[in-house]
Amino acid sequence: MSSPTYIIYNSAMATIAAPVKQPTGTAIRTMMQLKLATGLDARVVAWGCSFDAPAAITPGIVELIETDVGATVSTAYAVADIQTFSNYTALANTAGASGVPFNLATTASGFATGAGTEGATTASRMADVQQIDPAFSPYGQTWSLAREFDLTPQRFLRVRATFGTTTNMICWVLVEL
Repeated sequence: MSSPTYIIYNSAMATIAAPVKQPTGTAIRTMMQLKLATGLDARVVAWGCSFDAPAAITPGIVELIETDVGATVSTAYAVADIQTFSNYTALANTAGASGVPFNLATTASGFATGAGTEGATTASRMADVQQIDPAFSPYGQTWSLAREFDLTPQRFLRVRATFGTTTNMICWVLVEL
């Protein structure tokens, strides 16, 4: 059986309605953020994003970044929003700021539905950064086996976007424990 893998989108889990696209804004915005529970190790297997922008919008910067300080996003993930992916026996996330495997709070794991507070990051590692033209999206990155982006314990994994004109974005991250 494979290691527990989770897929997380920058929206609530789709049930009777489609996932909700989130606005990027015109300044840097953390579109989603993840923080693992204490004592867990993880790696990013893949990630990606797509947009619904008209062709008139200029390219923007989209980053997958690990930081020492988290943002405060507008919506914390609920337990059902952290979905098991490749191992059906993987444990479901538990609730709250001390949830396992991901801490669930607006200052830990959540997504932006509007402007948030970016936080004063002093140390970061870039996993991937792209200049993306929304008219030619989607973008996706999958790392080859044994080349995944390993997360530093108790740091924040963030997908950030900076566009000159607000556009709507869906992003996702596939994390293996």
